[in-house]
Amino acid sequence: MKGHNRRRTGVILAAGFGSRLKGTVDDVSLKPLTPVAGVPLIHRVFASLETAGCSRIVVVLGHGHEKVKKEITEHYDGPLDLVFVYNEDYHLSNGISLLSASDYLSGEFVLTMADHIVSDSIMEKARYHSPPNDGATLMVDYKIDTIFDLDDATKVLEKDEKIVSIGKEIDRYNCIDTGVFVCTPGLLDVLEQVYREKGDASLSDGVQQLAKKGQMSVLDIEDAFWQDVDTPEMLEYAEMILLEEEQAVSS
Repeated sequence: MKGHNRRRTGVILAAGFGSRLKGTVDDVSLKPLTPVAGVPLIHRVFASLETAGCSRIVVVLGHGHEKVKKEITEHYDGPLDLVFVYNEDYHLSNGISLLSASDYLSGEFVLTMADHIVSDSIMEKARYHSPPNDGATLMVDYKIDTIFDLDDATKVLEKDEKIVSIGKEIDRYNCIDTGVFVCTPGLLDVLEQVYREKGDASLSDGVQQLAKKGQMSVLDIEDAFWQDVDTPEMLEYAEMILLEEEQAVSS
């Protein structure tokens, strides 16, 4: 497989308000710092991107950026080179957060969200995967009946491993967006185009534009676990699964 010897850049989108999770854990008001089974979400994402072969991480911050950056710089002691970017338009869609990182992205990069927990096997797949030329690949989950909160999930319709449509409200879909992408700067180009036309741009807008060109692929995560941690219920579920996995390994 191609890609395993490259030291890619990782990107973490951590600019949002995180309002649905606020106050779930005492003394923690910012989502990226919320502990899951004792480890802050964003530190779990650092470890995941390290597994994906990244040596440098661009962390895009917005809401509460000063406190999040301070907490990270004081407590992170891993090997990754961290770059912090402030997205002053964090009230807009998540595509704008990615565009904020453009100056640091000249080659292929691995994109993920600050509030997604993913198994190492997913990130190992990302490490060895090469996306389409000038396009991107989205890691997807076909295990639709296992999704904890399907209403909240971003649905994907793919055909022949190419995305046809994506969105939370689409009626026809056959897999779910896990929030992990392997990208080329082609995704940035289409997001910039959407932003110029609309004054805003979501990642789904960029995916849809690449899909129209046949440059948006999917990669099956198979049996691996992932979970978006967006609500207290999702947090509780994620901790339960992580505990079960830990017990399985120890036994």
